[in-house]
Amino acid sequence: MAAADAVAALVLLNRCARGARALEPAIGDALAAATPATRWLATDDAGAARDAVAALPRRTRVVVVGGDGTLHQLLPALLAGDHELGVVPAGSGDDSARAFGLHGLPWRDALRHALGGPARAVDVGELRTVHGARPFVSSLCAGFDAAVSARALRMPRGFGGLPRYLLATLAEIAQLRRQRVCVHADGAAVHDGEVLFASVVNTPTYGGGMPVAPPAAIDDGRLDLVVAGRFGRAGALAMLPRLLLGRHLGHPRVRHATFTTLRIEADAPLPLAADGEVLPEASVVEVAVRPAALRVVRARSS
Repeated sequence: MAAADAVAALVLLNRCARGARALEPAIGDALAAATPATRWLATDDAGAARDAVAALPRRTRVVVVGGDGTLHQLLPALLAGDHELGVVPAGSGDDSARAFGLHGLPWRDALRHALGGPARAVDVGELRTVHGARPFVSSLCAGFDAAVSARALRMPRGFGGLPRYLLATLAEIAQLRRQRVCVHADGAAVHDGEVLFASVVNTPTYGGGMPVAPPAAIDDGRLDLVVAGRFGRAGALAMLPRLLLGRHLGHPRVRHATFTTLRIEADAPLPLAADGEVLPEASVVEVAVRPAALRVVRARSS
């Protein structure tokens, strides 16, 4: 890679991401010819990665080789430093990369674009519970789909992407749990009763490509809410093909809305997951959009 193609940046590879470790030697070689201002760090220590980003001068470009979980772990430091984000997709889900228009891009092209492409602003979500505040890039799951995320993380590493989430979904349907919640979006009541899940997304897909909210946009200043109401095991199983095709929003027990602020109150602690990362359960969940909070190198068509 020619030095002229690069900008001052930190390239950070997460060795724990599903596809990143195999790329480490090749990316290291490609960066050897880059400008000396481009730093290179490969690590399996999330704390070390966060510390490296936190130590950067403000508005540095950070190129992440990893997936949604890696972005989630680094997001607070990226926002605090007002850094620009470039992505080389190498995770098991890569829903953020899909929304950025980068999924499926060969790694050399993705790296070149991440180092030299222009950055544009995208929205970020922020979760608030009794456990504190936490930003997220792609999704916040509450209920069934958060339990699916937890199960997917426990599955063998040989399973990746959408198949991993599908197997976890089928396993969770077998031991289905529902909870009663009250949901208010921008102060208006959206749902009061049992739910299978209540998901907030900033990207059209989650779970490795499931089109949970096809209308969602990462730069419209709003987040999307999808609430699936009362479903039994048979109903949840029948809904799965519609979800995979993005045709579930027309179902009478599925509600879709956009919002800037959201409050969920549950009769028992809800399983939670943000960007596929499992979080502590909570009975009261508040979510807000942070418009144009992060600058990301995106494909022109995204």
